[in-house]
Amino acid sequence: QVQLVESGGGLVQAGGSLRLSCAASGGTFRSSPMGWFRQAPGKEREFVAAISWSGIRTNYAASVKGRATISRDNAKNTVYLQMNSLKPEDTAVYYCAAGRASYRDQSPADYNYWGQGTQVTVSS
Repeated sequence: QVQLVESGGGLVQAGGSLRLSCAASGGTFRSSPMGWFRQAPGKEREFVAAISWSGIRTNYAASVKGRATISRDNAKNTVYLQMNSLKPEDTAVYYCAAGRASYRDQSPADYNYWGQGTQVTVSS
């Protein structure tokens, strides 16, 4: 079983940047694809980005492509999400998750371990 703890959220002005971190312990982090999702109030949880176990391959939602970079450091058991040019519509709770199979997976059902989330609020 993988335990995941996110950090790095906060309040930022539109156009600003944040770097989210997700520290993993236990389980098979180093062999798992990892993803970031987000959920705004009243909305369903949506895919943001994912990365292969090796860190070589990545996948992004259209809404963040060009503004987000996912990366991982397997030596530190940590995955990151760098978000730039933030917009008010990026406001949400951001979750990291460990995937079952592939970095291509974009459904929450394809991820079996989740962190508790970190709040990102972008003011206009």
